Amino acid sequence: MKKNKTQAAATPQRGAAAVDAALAAELKPGQSIELLKELHILTREGRLNQDSRRKLKQVYHLFQFIEKLLHELPARDGGPTLADHGAGKSYLGFIIYDLFFKALGQGHIYGVETRAELVERSQALAQRLGFSRMAFVNTTVAESLSDQRLPEQIDVVTALHACDTATDDAIAFGLQKRARFMVLVPCCQAEVASCLRESKALSLSRTPLAELWRHPLHTREMGSQITNVLRCLYLEACGYQVTVTELVGWEHSMKNELILARYTGQKKRSAAERLQALLAEFGLQSLQATRYPLPAQGAALATAPDAAPSAA
Repeated sequence: MKKNKTQAAATPQRGAAAVDAALAAELKPGQSIELLKELHILTREGRLNQDSRRKLKQVYHLFQFIEKLLHELPARDGGPTLADHGAGKSYLGFIIYDLFFKALGQGHIYGVETRAELVERSQALAQRLGFSRMAFVNTTVAESLSDQRLPEQIDVVTALHACDTATDDAIAFGLQKRARFMVLVPCCQAEVASCLRESKALSLSRTPLAELWRHPLHTREMGSQITNVLRCLYLEACGYQVTVTELVGWEHSMKNELILARYTGQKKRSAAERLQALLAEFGLQSLQATRYPLPAQGAALATAPDAAPSAA
């Protein structure tokens, strides 16, 4: 049956309305369509395809972890502060600002990134969107510890896929800034694997455990696993409660270990002892001074964050 002109004209409108309704069902209230286009989560036409729907799901999955932490922060003048290390194009920072900081009306987000062109692009996008409480610092994670453009205290520190020792630098930053929470997704850990390779011959003669990293592929995998275990013990020794979970499913990425650290003030002596024991067992004592500088005789490694929760 042929459609009349009125029906033909109405069909595209009904189709567009259906698309808009489907999109609205996927998005959070008040979420910026322009931002999602800029981040390539939406197409230029403002629609979701299969790939962008997957990206949006991952973004929401990560945001739900961070949103919960932000709600736990005590109210204070100026609002919460968050530093995102290895920010890249600052996808994470923009999403958090759009979904949380924008409506809050206070608080600041700082993106730390080494590539100047990405910092400039993020600054331009923040200005265009009116995200006035976002700042971007062109520096390394290590150098950010002494960068005067960053405040003395940061409430939440994130480092997603910060390569190799940049995650360790982010932890050091969090300790210095008295962060209440750290959200870390380590990537490409190579330092420990390099140390294991250097001492391989000696280790093989000393302990059968060295078979776990005799082959190059195993060396890389063991180095990554040991690194994250050491980081968790170090955070616990410094007064943080640590949870390790998945960022996304393994079908999306093999680099998806999410480390959530919450400051409690309870510095675990047993964690410090096990950290030192593992360093000795794997011949990694040289890393203690640079990566895991435990306080002498149980002294506090960092001043407790303001209004820190008491240890359970």
